[in-house]
Amino acid sequence: METPATRREPTTTSHFGVDVTEDYRWLEEQTDETREWTREQSSRTRAYLDAIPEWPAIAERVAAVMRAESVGYSRLSNGGGGSTYVALKHQPPRQQPFLVAFSDLEGLSDERVLVDPDRIDAGGTTAIDFFRVSPDGSRVAVSLSENGTEAGTVHVLDVATGERLGEPLPYVNSGVAGGSLAWKADGSGFWCTRHAGPEEAAEGELGFFQEVAFHDLGTGTTEVELSGVFADDRIAENFLSTSPDGRWVLDLVQRGDGNEWQVFVRPQDGGPGQAQWTRVADLDEGYVDARVGPDDQLYLLATKDTPRGQVVRRTLPDGPLETVVEHSDLTIEGFTLSEHHLWVVDLDGGPSGLRRFTLDGTPLPGLDLPPVCAIEGLTRYGPGMFSDLLPLGDGRVAFSLTTYTTPRTWWVVDEDGRRHPTGLDTRPPIDLSGYEVRRVFATSADGTQVPINLISAPGTGPSAPTLLTAYGGYGLSLKPWFSADDVVWLERGGVLAVANIRGGGEYGVEWHHGGRLTTKQNCFDDFIACADHLVETGVTTRGRLAVIGGSNGGLLMGAVLTQRPDLAATVVAMVPVMDALRSETTPNGAFNTAEFGTVENEDEFRALLAYSPYHHVVDGTAYPPVLLTAGEFDPRVEAWHAKKMAARLQAATTGGPVLLRTEAGGHGMGASLDEQVGKATDIYAFVLHHLED
Repeated sequence: METPATRREPTTTSHFGVDVTEDYRWLEEQTDETREWTREQSSRTRAYLDAIPEWPAIAERVAAVMRAESVGYSRLSNGGGGSTYVALKHQPPRQQPFLVAFSDLEGLSDERVLVDPDRIDAGGTTAIDFFRVSPDGSRVAVSLSENGTEAGTVHVLDVATGERLGEPLPYVNSGVAGGSLAWKADGSGFWCTRHAGPEEAAEGELGFFQEVAFHDLGTGTTEVELSGVFADDRIAENFLSTSPDGRWVLDLVQRGDGNEWQVFVRPQDGGPGQAQWTRVADLDEGYVDARVGPDDQLYLLATKDTPRGQVVRRTLPDGPLETVVEHSDLTIEGFTLSEHHLWVVDLDGGPSGLRRFTLDGTPLPGLDLPPVCAIEGLTRYGPGMFSDLLPLGDGRVAFSLTTYTTPRTWWVVDEDGRRHPTGLDTRPPIDLSGYEVRRVFATSADGTQVPINLISAPGTGPSAPTLLTAYGGYGLSLKPWFSADDVVWLERGGVLAVANIRGGGEYGVEWHHGGRLTTKQNCFDDFIACADHLVETGVTTRGRLAVIGGSNGGLLMGAVLTQRPDLAATVVAMVPVMDALRSETTPNGAFNTAEFGTVENEDEFRALLAYSPYHHVVDGTAYPPVLLTAGEFDPRVEAWHAKKMAARLQAATTGGPVLLRTEAGGHGMGASLDEQVGKATDIYAFVLHHLED
């Protein structure tokens, strides 16, 4: 396949006496030339993929699996003391999940649709970012965005009638800092995040400064309450919640994306603008999650000097701290509170566990869970995000379980610790229950043991085609998931391998810090060790190994591609960061400096330069076939990362083809079913085409 020539225009930037020259910075600009270059690349990619002999058969199978009639529920929430439930319902072949309400977790006989994005936009480009139910269950606030931008506007609906109340509230959610909302106890309004609109952003400033405001539904007014007080206002991310008794509002504020948090509280008494917000914890105290429980007790997940976490509490506003759940060998991922119990979700290198305690920390009998499973929803995003561990009232808690071979199932645990099924049935289009899951460990360059989860059909022999993936960033843990399209790989005799490398949170704060800032190289070493382990132990061969990752995992793909071009037979990097030196010039890149570092710091600059994939492509190298993807409206990783890397690799490689697949979408959040089907088809076809028989 002929490699297109891309115009070179050398540009040099200096940092700490180091000159860095590149040829393709002009691709960062939205000019007619760039748009024409992108169209030509897209046409070349489409022609190549469509000519793959197996593409039609793969497309037919992917569509059959992903568009098949199926049902699933996520983001369960409740109001009115548990008498009203709201959830996202996933029901292909619909393009987008839609919002439903019901009154009974067992029967769902009165289930009704509140918001259906497909009715708003039949093309599937409108998506639900998040929603929050009022305490009495009568109203729900829903953020909607378009084209993958995640630029969300909040609409308030009457749950009983579906009628929209008041005017939409713009600039609540963004793909840069996210968005959050917490209702006032009487449902008359809510606290929410607010981003400066483009016309309000200061000239020359990066990103949208996020603040907290109160929106009064009666008057339609929005009053800013919390602004200019954060550790770094430019990259503050706010996550709001309220105490079950309606006495307190909580704001957990992250500095950028580095898992460093401040905690603010505010009594609801006194009315909006009359009560005072108080900072009760700062960055250096190491609190990463918080909940307000009964009797004005603030529960905090503490990681300072206890890297795998312990739960402490204090009486608001400034009572003394006491330890409730001690630090142990298990990593505490998060927790929630019911009337009489504290529920703790643990991680052991990736899989989840669940422990119960009294509110004062007395251990109670645990629950029997599958050995490699995930309890969804409790992540670094704190209490402002949805948690699939939901207090229901009467001492009960609902939670969901997922494994690599069984889809999300919802359960209720009563006050005595007994687990009961719900009517939130998940009906997948395929059955993976016959496939096997096992965990092995690879030894990284410094001796660290790195877990790998292997999913395959029983009796899969050695030297099988293997697809290896990982993430390794932001303290996010790559937990077990169920994805119906995995069957397209598995039924062809393939092995799916998931590595829990450093940079994630699978083993706590130390595991995260072992793969961020100036230690980021450990992520790449871990992944390379996992790939080598799969070959050395006979799971696969070098010619039958493919590697894939997205976003931060796409950066991982770029780094291992340039550091070890011989590592795998083919590489797929989805919406990747590829120019680590220029990333922070973008709004979301500024948030990422807390995780990756900045070129303004010499040590961090040298670490970034040492692995930045774009800067380590070497002319005349036989790189394996590479597929890069990008979304033109991506608010998290600008499409120019993939474009510049494609141009550089195409000019340098003497090996396989380098393809750029660009679409009119975002980072993947809110992608329509059609977009998902198309992308999965192209990826499977590309990978399978380039593996040895």
